Amino acid sequence: MAGSPAVLELFHAIGDGDSAVARRRAAELGILDRIELRNIHFESHRQALAARGGEGGVPALWDGMRLHRGLDGVLRALEALKR
Repeated sequence: MAGSPAVLELFHAIGDGDSAVARRRAAELGILDRIELRNIHFESHRQALAARGGEGGVPALWDGMRLHRGLDGVLRALEALKR
């Protein structure tokens, strides 16, 4: 749909330190309500990550077009979203 916001998905794992940092930063930026959290402990979420080109490493952020991988990549993408 033209003009529709991208579906944002943050692939993460409970208990993973980098995932916690990414979730916390999204909250600090005030954009957590725009992001669907996808815990890879669920098979369907692991499959969704794999379908987007991820090999299971977290955190990873799908912005509707590209998968941002690793904490540094996810944090850069989150910062860009607040603009």
